[in-house]
Amino acid sequence: MEVAVIRWPEDESRRARARQANKPRLLLVGTHADPPAVADPLEDWVRLPAADGDVRARVMTLEARAAAATRPTVVDGVLRFAGAWVGLSPVEERIAWPLVERFGAVVGRDALIRSAWPADPPKRNALDVHVLRLRRRIDDLGLEIRTVRARGYVLQAALGG
Repeated sequence: MEVAVIRWPEDESRRARARQANKPRLLLVGTHADPPAVADPLEDWVRLPAADGDVRARVMTLEARAAAATRPTVVDGVLRFAGAWVGLSPVEERIAWPLVERFGAVVGRDALIRSAWPADPPKRNALDVHVLRLRRRIDDLGLEIRTVRARGYVLQAALGG
């Protein structure tokens, strides 16, 4: 995700728009200006004049933070995405693991079945039922599971979300 580089305090309105869009931003603070209070992990500042390497390092850090904030995680039965979370049943968690690990890529049905039921594969429609439940559970997080015909499923950020 591109980092907005904004002069502070001259471009306060641009900072507000970038914050509202949840876009990472680096504030270039003028020599005599007071830096703003920063509590958002997607925002940082550097006082001018600053070395190019320092600016690049801060931009790279903000890019990494933004990338981490846009990927879901599953830990101890909790799926987190974009600052929200939802609890998962044990089977839902085992289905979610490969989908989260390959976020944005197709995960085959066989891989999901092996993950959810490693010792004893269920009947064919059991995966479909659990994926439907997982879809409903994650809807409020801004995530969706799309079916890719004859290939498997994709976990992605909801379109328009």
